[in-house]
Amino acid sequence: MDYSAALDISSSGKHFDNAKVSIDPEGIKSLAGFIDYADIIRFIANNFRVYIYLQGNTTITVSMLGYSYQGFCEELAKCYNARSLESLFIEEECIMDCAGEFQIPATSVAPAEQGRGRIALYPDSVCIMPESSQAVRIPLCFAANINLDGYILSITMRTGEVYRFGKMGYDTKPFAERCMKCAGDTVKRRNSLISQITVDPPYTMKGLFRTADEEKYWSAAFGKTGCAVELYTGENTATYLYRFSDMQLFCYRLEEAMEAVGSHRELIYIDDEKLRQNPVYRMAVHRSEAVRFLRSCVAGRIIHTESHDEKLSEFLSNN
Repeated sequence: MDYSAALDISSSGKHFDNAKVSIDPEGIKSLAGFIDYADIIRFIANNFRVYIYLQGNTTITVSMLGYSYQGFCEELAKCYNARSLESLFIEEECIMDCAGEFQIPATSVAPAEQGRGRIALYPDSVCIMPESSQAVRIPLCFAANINLDGYILSITMRTGEVYRFGKMGYDTKPFAERCMKCAGDTVKRRNSLISQITVDPPYTMKGLFRTADEEKYWSAAFGKTGCAVELYTGENTATYLYRFSDMQLFCYRLEEAMEAVGSHRELIYIDDEKLRQNPVYRMAVHRSEAVRFLRSCVAGRIIHTESHDEKLSEFLSNN
């Protein structure tokens, strides 16, 4: 939809009166240029103004919306959240979608955050959708504990992060009960599928991508500080190499990153230049601590040629 508003751009000091502003599925169009949702850190509506904070310390202030103010805010939140969900690669049908309060722990790119937003339950995950770039998909298969205390549901991950959300009115208890059931079903199904996968030496670890994608999997081989990962996806692939300092943490993050990317496995190996050219992928990496961690450990790859096994053995012996 198109709106008429005043725009102020903090980085340039420019001001526009009666500017046409369009909210599209991929971003915001205006006289100030196109703003991709991938570049928005957060937006705040206050006192009939909307403050849009971008990467690079630029703030765009949208004002003079008149009676369109509420509609602008709602449409911006709806389109921004839809784009965030796209970057989280959600393909399953939503079981419950509620408005509630949330607490998201700090990550390597953002401080802890709390507030109100959309909370959505899917068969294998819970998604928290704030009006910021901290949208997160919580994979239930890696939850160490799920607990309902009063009106607040807590999900503690095996790596220690705790996500809290609730105060969803009469939906709180049904949401919690369904969440716990989905977690149990996902873990049971995932463990059954992984137990049927056979890997050959030197590979000792194995795992799935998304639980629903049961025919594609990966395996990993380890040296003292090095790991080689092979993807079994029916595609022409290479062996991806990583270096780490903490093996247990690396194994947890490896499993989480593979589950996070799902069918978009190129996210674990494309270079930064190609990543910058794909807004959805940029959003995906920003929203996944595990994917960022795995990308930070990259040590190269080995193409499947006659010398593959020799190079693999050499890497594992030296790392």
